[in-house]
Amino acid sequence: MRIISLGASEVIGASCHYINIGGTGIMIDAGADPEHDGPEALPALEVLQKRPDLPVDHVIITHAHHDHLGSLPVVIQRFPHVQVHMTRTTQTLAAFLLPASARLQRRKQREGSTPFDPLFSEAELEVQDYLHVGHELETPFDVTGTRGSLEITAAFYDAGHIIGSAGVLFRWHDGEADRSCFFTSDTNPRDQTIIPGGVYPPGPVDVLMLESTLGADPYAEQTTRRAEEKKLLHRIRTVIDDGGTILIPVFALGRAQEVLALIDVAKRRGWIPEDLPVYTAGSQRAIADIYDRTRFSTPRKSEKFQVWDVRQERLPRGEGGKKEALSKPGIFVVSSGMMFEPTISFELARHVMQRAKNAILLVGYAQEDSPADRLLEAFEAEESVVRLTDKHPPEPLRCHVEKFRLSGHANRRDLLKIAETLQPKHTYLVHGDADAQVWMADNLVYHHPEMKVYRNRQGAEIEIAL
Repeated sequence: MRIISLGASEVIGASCHYINIGGTGIMIDAGADPEHDGPEALPALEVLQKRPDLPVDHVIITHAHHDHLGSLPVVIQRFPHVQVHMTRTTQTLAAFLLPASARLQRRKQREGSTPFDPLFSEAELEVQDYLHVGHELETPFDVTGTRGSLEITAAFYDAGHIIGSAGVLFRWHDGEADRSCFFTSDTNPRDQTIIPGGVYPPGPVDVLMLESTLGADPYAEQTTRRAEEKKLLHRIRTVIDDGGTILIPVFALGRAQEVLALIDVAKRRGWIPEDLPVYTAGSQRAIADIYDRTRFSTPRKSEKFQVWDVRQERLPRGEGGKKEALSKPGIFVVSSGMMFEPTISFELARHVMQRAKNAILLVGYAQEDSPADRLLEAFEAEESVVRLTDKHPPEPLRCHVEKFRLSGHANRRDLLKIAETLQPKHTYLVHGDADAQVWMADNLVYHHPEMKVYRNRQGAEIEIAL
């Protein structure tokens, strides 16, 4: 079995991994880096294009976040004979998110905010759509390649990250024994507000491809979601009582819906005023509809809950309307979670941080040097100004900034438990920065000295002898 990571290995960007089993080539995820545009956002697909011995027979998309889905149309352009597999819910999300991405790329080029042509068009997506095949959870499907010497099946297991998210279990027989490899994807074994914790196949497996996002975050393992939710709601109440405005930057898919559900619970229990306006905008409003339409077909804590049962105000489009809304107590739940320019959260943050009574509350992972990360670092260092990007001058930072662990990712102790349960002979670490992977590798080897652990390096080929 051979593994090549095509996405950047030192940061969490365009997630994309290639495995070759007995001549069958399978790409797992086809993400795009949200911090870049054009070709710079893509994984290193050219590594495979230069290697005729490394075919791409199948592409498996584990979930619909941009950093796992965003370059799929380009992958199909370059490898036109691939078959694409995902859960049925991810298929529904992809049909909405990929055309939205095409429109955004076209708009950014038209406005002059990027020098790059769009990577794909809506017309291309219509032609490619027939290649997307949706599958039910825990139902095996064939992924044997045209030149593959071994029969390989795959099956999705609910990952507990967002709706439709899934880990994938590969099985094959190599003439000597039954073999298996499990790719966790972004995973969370603990319940969130809307979706339950992930489900994992029975062990042992030969190879575990394990996410490591929170490997360098010691605090995440020392708290619980319930404790973080209480802290968040207490902060919201404190700011509202003081007459302030709250900005909660979120990922449009997943965190946005979870935060709205939590606010709904708080309002119904009287923890925050029932008439407090909650503003949402953009694609997250359409995604809320998909959440509601799929509530009977994808794992939920309660099939009765609907995101659109939570009262939401549409964020005003005009500058005057935004300023009017920001001048009164309210909660703005808008994307993006890392506040990259030119998203709505970036735009609103520049207003919110001007007033001491306001607050910016971060509820998810913030990549190092992202605007959200810069904002938090500046506040914790008690600095009075912050540069949200290198292109912007220092701006006054007067509001409260705080981070809460409402992540859809497993903490590092939970990741170690997953490895302990699945008992792999080989573990390949993915989706984590250098510090996260170092911590995970050191602790896996310490607790399981017989296990071989590999850190991913972009473009480097690792051969695993089973």
